Amino acid sequence: MHEQVLIAGAGPTGLTLALELARRNIPVRIIDQATEFFAGSRGDGIQPRTLEVFDDLGVLDAVLAAGATGPVMLAYLGGEFVGEQRMWDPIEPTPAVPYPNGWVLGQAGTEAILRDRLADFGVRVELGTTLRTFTQDATGVTATLTHGNAEETVRAAYLIGADGGRSTVRKTLGIAFEGSTDESLRMLLGDVRADALDHAFGYWFAGADRPMEGIAMSPLPGGRQFQFAAPLTDDAEPTLAVLQEYVDRYSGRTDITLSELTWVTVWRPNIRLAERFRDGRVFLAGDAAHVHPPTGGQGMNTGIQDAYNLGWKLAAAMHGDESLLDSYESERRAVAARVLGISSALLDKLVDGAEDAMRRGPETQQLDISYRDPADLGPLVAGDRAPDAPLKDMAGNPIRLFDLFRGQHSTLLCFGETGELPTGTEAYAVVRPGTTAAGRYVIDVEGHAFAAYHAVDGTRIEIRPDGYLARRN
Repeated sequence: MHEQVLIAGAGPTGLTLALELARRNIPVRIIDQATEFFAGSRGDGIQPRTLEVFDDLGVLDAVLAAGATGPVMLAYLGGEFVGEQRMWDPIEPTPAVPYPNGWVLGQAGTEAILRDRLADFGVRVELGTTLRTFTQDATGVTATLTHGNAEETVRAAYLIGADGGRSTVRKTLGIAFEGSTDESLRMLLGDVRADALDHAFGYWFAGADRPMEGIAMSPLPGGRQFQFAAPLTDDAEPTLAVLQEYVDRYSGRTDITLSELTWVTVWRPNIRLAERFRDGRVFLAGDAAHVHPPTGGQGMNTGIQDAYNLGWKLAAAMHGDESLLDSYESERRAVAARVLGISSALLDKLVDGAEDAMRRGPETQQLDISYRDPADLGPLVAGDRAPDAPLKDMAGNPIRLFDLFRGQHSTLLCFGETGELPTGTEAYAVVRPGTTAAGRYVIDVEGHAFAAYHAVDGTRIEIRPDGYLARRN
């Protein structure tokens, strides 16, 4: 039997991790207890840093084609139009940040694109397959899976629990899920049609006296549906009739007829963080490790980043170097704690009825996530995100730093080097116009790479496979 990695859970986190391993030729199985693929919009906000991950994974074009920019929201109070709102103002791309704006695509659409890409590597999600139990020893994990009435025992080098907030993996390990659930606040989220509304816009309907207490309807790309969000009062059931009652009450209109409720859920503020993300050969990622309020669109994105951080480290371990695995928890748990704070603060604003409760700033884009040592005070140091920059290749064709980084490897940038480059690594000299070099080189035509990396001639910067600085000297 080949050594393999077993992933429990085929949401965005599990799929991203499977893709990271499969493209490195690591045998991987990805299972999900659901009998059919998720069909709802749930995590429909894709942050700029996640778009950069998707660029590296080869799915960005498909995601951009299937999705849309964040909609303009038309606000109505007491049935009267009071103005337009955007969650964020559009930002112009820069050489260092090519995708500065969030993107909207229903989670089911994102998952389908990731599954298609995974299939390119010959890996398919095994639906209707439940992880019942597992044990681990010094060399691997033995797991019991069930498919229908059949039971299977599998051996894996590592097991990853990407199996959601109710994670079987986390519960089996007995890892505490620290935080709180607020039973007093319930929200209804769902996907529904409302053909009387112009699908090019989003809508906020509320009473004139309580402008922050109302319902939001955001258009979902690729169809006629809106994602519906409303406070759920009393013990109302999540049905189309209840949604219709809310629309009638808050909009003051009688012509909006809802139909095609394809997904609905009752959401409670559940803000939790796993006490640890690793137990021997078993790891937690995504909602199994941290659950967020939907405010700020952080949950799905943070899970994808977990997988992107863990994938190359697991691959290294499968090739015999386990030294990186401990850094997964130390890096990602700190990020999850910070992101939970951002989501919670936005939720508090919403509950308090703050005027800017719907606004989203740079702190939600995940571009500023860093794994740097707090003692490092430089402008760009080990652990920071590696910026992009436009360049020209040796033949004079346009190319970007992100093109050099794309793939499974680390990348060494040698600024101003004209001699021989180190061997055994993806190394490039970054030279100024009018200069050539002995090895592979790129030309920093407009100086953006030198500027973004605060580099001088002789600066050497190694970029990790997940697009963060490994070291500079």
